[in-house]
Amino acid sequence: MKKIAYCCCAGIIGLLTTEFGVIGILPQLASYYHLSMAKAGWLLSAFALVIAVAGPFTTLLASGFNRKAVLLLSLAPFLLSNVVSALAPPFWLLLLVRVLPAFLQPVLYATALGLVVGGSEPEEGPRLMAIVLSGIGIATVTTIPLATYAASAWGWQAAFVVQAVVSAGALAVVYWGVPALPAQGRASYGEQLHILVKPAFLVGAAVAFLLVAGWFCTYSYFADYLGKAKGMSAAAISSLLLLFGAAGLVGNWLAGKLLSRNRRGATVVLVLGPLVVAGALAAAGTLPVPVTLAVAVWGLLYAPCFLLSSSLISAAAPEAVEFANGLAGSFTNLGVTVGTTVGGWLLLHYSLRYLPWAGAAFGLAALGVVALQSWLTTRRATVAIA
Repeated sequence: MKKIAYCCCAGIIGLLTTEFGVIGILPQLASYYHLSMAKAGWLLSAFALVIAVAGPFTTLLASGFNRKAVLLLSLAPFLLSNVVSALAPPFWLLLLVRVLPAFLQPVLYATALGLVVGGSEPEEGPRLMAIVLSGIGIATVTTIPLATYAASAWGWQAAFVVQAVVSAGALAVVYWGVPALPAQGRASYGEQLHILVKPAFLVGAAVAFLLVAGWFCTYSYFADYLGKAKGMSAAAISSLLLLFGAAGLVGNWLAGKLLSRNRRGATVVLVLGPLVVAGALAAAGTLPVPVTLAVAVWGLLYAPCFLLSSSLISAAAPEAVEFANGLAGSFTNLGVTVGTTVGGWLLLHYSLRYLPWAGAAFGLAALGVVALQSWLTTRRATVAIA
């Protein structure tokens, strides 16, 4: 099962490189197409919005097919999208080919996580999920900074060339590394949809949405924020992206262990992340060393948010793991859309320096949901004993 987890990790790298590879080149795209940063941000938020809306439906429809075929079919549009994007099409076409793969992104995400969770012991689930989702940190530390560097050296089209190569590599790894795996024991559509009314699922979905929205208020504008608010050069931003991803790898590994041992404690620590980072960035000012340390803390706490989201939601619905993980992808990407939109609105009407504090507000709201769940659980237990 570990081999499959690592192959699925490669798929996540291809997925993340395409979805978030535009973050480092948004200023160049805005300049080339004569757009505001808020409008250029739709290349990210529209992608996430399609995932949020279409995810539950595409995941349900794909639940009865061969797992390997589903993974390959889900990855293929990412390769096509990047090839077309590298040709510098009109903005409307660039936006269109950006969002088309988004319809199948939750299928890839849910299938990859469903494979490792469904084929392992419950106590091993979070560790195998951490392996799959380490693709987020690996993409952030390698392929996304590489795409940003290529854009700074040869123009923004080069970033999409890098993304196309990564997508092709992910396809090859899945094709050669994952065996044919027919779907087994699929729950009925009714049984899968029933998880939507489970309180534990609703709490997990709310935490996932709020936490990711909090992170993406600032992360969607990573390059612009560090360049304008912190005075970092393009070369320094590429290096900080690398550090951000490296810290994320460590954070994902630690979170996998913590979630296996103490889910509630790990949840509280991680939802406090946006508030901690907002304070660290504010305290750092524009001094290079403090900013570097703040970015390291940022990456350490940001990367596990997807693992936490999937862990909370899939634990609430063991009878429909793949559908639950598809919904996890939908709620987290709804968070990406809302966070990016809120960040863009603040950029347009106020100032860059407010972005981390908007994220902190979302984080506090997520903490409030966790606290409310804990209080209700304790109250029910007290009443039951009485």
